[in-house]
Amino acid sequence: MMTASGWSANQFSALLGAYRDDLGLTTATTTALFAVYVLGLIPGLLLGGPLADRHGRRPVVFTALATAAVATCLLMAGPAAAWLLWPGRFLTGLGAGALLTAGSVWIKELSSAPYDPATAPGTAARRSGLFLSAGFASGGLAAALIAQWAPHPMVTAYVPHLVLSAVAALAAARAPETGRAGPVPHSAASAASAADGARPAAHGTSGAPFRRLVAPVAPWVFAAPTIAFVTLPGLVGDRLDGWQTVYAGVATAVTPGAGLLVAPLARRLAARHRLATAAAGLAAVALGLLVAAGAVAAGQPVVALIAAAVLGGGYGLCVAYGLTEVAALAPPHRLARLTARFWTLAYLGFFAPYVITLVSASVPPPVVLTVAAVLALLTLAAVGRAARRDGV
Repeated sequence: MMTASGWSANQFSALLGAYRDDLGLTTATTTALFAVYVLGLIPGLLLGGPLADRHGRRPVVFTALATAAVATCLLMAGPAAAWLLWPGRFLTGLGAGALLTAGSVWIKELSSAPYDPATAPGTAARRSGLFLSAGFASGGLAAALIAQWAPHPMVTAYVPHLVLSAVAALAAARAPETGRAGPVPHSAASAASAADGARPAAHGTSGAPFRRLVAPVAPWVFAAPTIAFVTLPGLVGDRLDGWQTVYAGVATAVTPGAGLLVAPLARRLAARHRLATAAAGLAAVALGLLVAAGAVAAGQPVVALIAAAVLGGGYGLCVAYGLTEVAALAPPHRLARLTARFWTLAYLGFFAPYVITLVSASVPPPVVLTVAAVLALLTLAAVGRAARRDGV
């Protein structure tokens, strides 16, 4: 189900060039359609967490999966009625938001004792991010390849998501409910945290550490990859001679694919120091943005793909850090709510391509990307300062 969520979010990204060429939509319109996903995602995240804590994980997750499938059907109708793309993208975000929140918590709880006591330290907190990245990586590439060669590309490109959603629902049909027992005793919470390799949650004290150590990093989780596979293909696309859609699909695969590959590194860094994963992730984001600025200035699509891979590595490290910290900070009965807050802040990064498009009308794109790299480094400095002040 987490893979289906990532797939639904990213299948549209690879088709932005096709929508511009075939439907005559402007760059600003297609980028806004990409960003409107977040307008649905945020209420999905904010509502999905409390609903999952109150009614259980299963009903929220299955409802969210069905909502995303309905949204895909609306996107398939877009070539006949372009206005349907707007509610389609909004509902995609709504379903993905609720599924991310409830699904992340469900995975963690199923990965903790007594369900899976053999889980390796730290694995449970990162599983949702890994499967989400798998959906990101495969969804965009599959949609791009279908759009390049299949008939009726803006319809057939969405069929795999409907199939995947049905398979995911069947596969999860027997997964047990984990969220109806109410607040977990402190001793049980400590045992679950120990099974996951995380520090026991500090009940009632998670808010301040979250604001200082997690919240600043969260927007970069998706700002980095969306710049890589939404902004960069458009900035170097004039060198691609008709292969823009395939190139965009490759970028959507390379970026989260790199995020998957850095998972072992994220585990080693987390074992070494609490903030090491965040530091490495933000440094990678800054480096990727600087390489991207050079690629755009020189008009080099290959270098832009290298930048996308570096940005994807930064995404993978930042999302691993965020999910691990949330799992460590939140009491069990507030885990879904704090997870929702993390994903809400993370998905604000989806607005980054739209902001870059607007600013680039008056400022050269390489300059905008360089400024973004400086902001990533400033975020790293701010988190490091907060960690020293808190004695982390």
